[in-house]
Amino acid sequence: MKSKSKGPRTIYRCGGCGHVESRWLGRCPACQEFGSLIEEVAGGEPPRAGSALVADGAAPVAVTEVAELDARHRVATGLAELDRVLGGGLVPGAVVLFGGDPGIGKSTLLLQVLGAIAQHRPVLYATGEESVAQTALRARRIGAASAGLRLVAETDIDVIVGHAKAAPPAVLAVDSIQTVYTSQLDSIPGAVAQVRECAARLVRYAKTTGIPTIAVGHVTKDGTIAGPKTLEHLVDVVLHVEGDGAGAYRIVRAHKNRFGSTQELGVFEMRAGGLVEVPNPSALLLAERPRGAPGSVVVASADGHRPLLVEVQALVAPATAGVGRRTVAGVDANRVALLLAVLQQRVGYDILGQDVFVNIAGGLRLAEPAIDLGIACALASSQRGRAIDEHTVVFGEVGLAGEVRAVPMAELRLAEAKKLGFSRCILPAQNRARLEDDLGLELVAVDRLAAALNAL
Repeated sequence: MKSKSKGPRTIYRCGGCGHVESRWLGRCPACQEFGSLIEEVAGGEPPRAGSALVADGAAPVAVTEVAELDARHRVATGLAELDRVLGGGLVPGAVVLFGGDPGIGKSTLLLQVLGAIAQHRPVLYATGEESVAQTALRARRIGAASAGLRLVAETDIDVIVGHAKAAPPAVLAVDSIQTVYTSQLDSIPGAVAQVRECAARLVRYAKTTGIPTIAVGHVTKDGTIAGPKTLEHLVDVVLHVEGDGAGAYRIVRAHKNRFGSTQELGVFEMRAGGLVEVPNPSALLLAERPRGAPGSVVVASADGHRPLLVEVQALVAPATAGVGRRTVAGVDANRVALLLAVLQQRVGYDILGQDVFVNIAGGLRLAEPAIDLGIACALASSQRGRAIDEHTVVFGEVGLAGEVRAVPMAELRLAEAKKLGFSRCILPAQNRARLEDDLGLELVAVDRLAAALNAL
């Protein structure tokens, strides 16, 4: 008797850790992530072994004998803000992963980059989410249409790489990594195995040809790039495009960069013609600042190595329901609650029982503790109904005992304040003691929150 041939078998693989189960579960037994098991079809030919290897077969060589890769070898993107984040441009053979929320501007930014490079050298843009006509329409709208920009609507990764090998471009872009697949795997596009294998083939192509490769990645509801975590390990650079969908500003950060610092960021403004660089974001963010309004204070923040002057707005009002409510935008709500407690217990402000609203103007989100002093001052200003001098800037961390602690990069913060016309700064005493030059500013050193409020 002939035995019946077994057909394809369905398995469920965790999108986070790759754990496999024979049936669907609401929670992965390995990493404890909810809703992460994705259905796949087991079987078919396995992918080629070593698809992610970049070995060249050469003998070991001393690091001092390896030719240095200087800035001349990098490919400029045509956007100075993006080049700043990348460390000077695209490195030959580098694989860059773009991530961000839907509609945030990932594909638009990518198309602008490719359009700028295509002015001088040919580039290849493989799209798996739009037709060639739709992509061309968007390229014309944002001024990225160029004869050097070649488009192909394709989702088979082997076909895409074949096009790139037939006519090598200066840059290869794939939008997006979750829409492409390889026929050697039976799972659907976007499955863990498909994303891992397609990314590995792009890495192998980039490393063996020296052609920079850019891939767009979808993100999950918690903001992380969809697919296995090995996706971020495989690539060289991971960029995130951030911003409030309702706001005009977009920030590009490097969460990983093998060829530069991860402490840089680029600022863009979304307009009808695409993303426009903001070389001086501080001036733009403060352009509409109200004069003489209680609850408004300018804070010298720093994101990475870039100083930013932002307006912190606070509104303190009588509680309407007997219990004070807290509404916060742009900063950590727990940090605001901590500062409210310090204001009441250490400074004597009766504020915990009132409604409190805190906002960072411009839709930005700040996380560093150096903005603590600015938030506390804005809250006190609103509660007392007294405006803070419009030519004063503040920065410093506030502790639970009401002390004002030193923060890094004080010189850069002061230089930015001086450039924008501010004449006075409230700063931690420890920072003032370490400064060799006051940069022509009136520096008021404080070690307690009460002293800072008295100075203001």
